Parts: sequence; C-alpha cells; structure tokens
Amino acid sequence: MKRNFLMGAAALASLATLSACGGGAGSDANAPAPAETAAAVETPAATETAAAAAPADGAKLEYASFTTDAAAGEKVFAACRTCHVFDEGVNRVGPSLHKVVGRKSGSVPGFSYSDANKNSGITWTPQVLFEYLKDPKGYVPGTKMAFPGVKDDQKRADLVAYLEQQSAK
Repeated sequence: MKRNFLMGAAALASLATLSACGGGAGSDANAPAPAETAAAVETPAATETAAAAAPADGAKLEYASFTTDAAAGEKVFAACRTCHVFDEGVNRVGPSLHKVVGRKSGSVPGFSYSDANKNSGITWTPQVLFEYLKDPKGYVPGTKMAFPGVKDDQKRADLVAYLEQQSAK
C-alpha cells in the first residue's frame, strides 16, 4: 500500500526547529538545514518582497530600510523558543534574551559562552542582529549557536523588530 504524506508549514517549521537544535530522539545530523526546509514552503510574495528589498549593486543591506512587523517577527521567533526565552536570569541552551537589544555580547550572567562570543566585542544593535541572524556561525566563527540563520531578509527584519519590542519591556 502506497501512502502520500503532505506536511503543512507548521509541521515543517517544527521539523526545522528540531533540526536546528540537534534534533531529538533519532535525529539525523545530516538532515537538511531549517533554511532549506523553510525555503520549500516560502510563498512567492515573501520571496518577491525579499528580492525587492535586496540592494541591486551588492551594497550592505540595511535593517532600517525595511518596514517591519513585530507580530510577524513573533512567529519567526517560534524557532528560537527552543533555546531562548526573554525572562531575566533564565538561560536555556542559549542565553536569556532579556533586553538583548543594546546589550554587549557574552554578558548574561550564568551562561557559558564560547570564547568567540565572549571576545567578539559586539553590541547587539538592530543592524548587528539583522546581520548576525542571517548566518550566526558566519558572523561569529566559533559561536556555539547551532541555528543556521534566517535567510529571508524580511522575516529576519521582522524578527529583529520583535526582539526590539521585547527589549523595550
């Protein structure tokens, strides 16, 4: 008996989160990266929006050039919740993101950072977060953050807007 299985976007997002965080029981280290999985379910409108926002001359993409939606960013943050929370003093696999915007990298008490992160000298501004979250290991080689990044520029801008909103609380 042959069966066809269809996965909705929510199911694919859940699988992407598991893959980004090392999977779960029976995980496969060679599974496709979440960005590859998410790319398969992106809507044409999202792709067109990201393409329209990208500079044609190869110039650096500026976070400030985006119209952002913190509510949409909260949905993107769902993939981050496995490792991060906003509660002050509560570290999980990743450090607390309490008031992350404007904070120095490697400064959350009680979290065991990589030397690369501790010694990066980074201050988490919206622009730096926008660049970092595209490819964390590329931006800070040696970081322990296993997440492959948010490749879609608009989704990443919305995520940074959500982080800004949460940091203002």
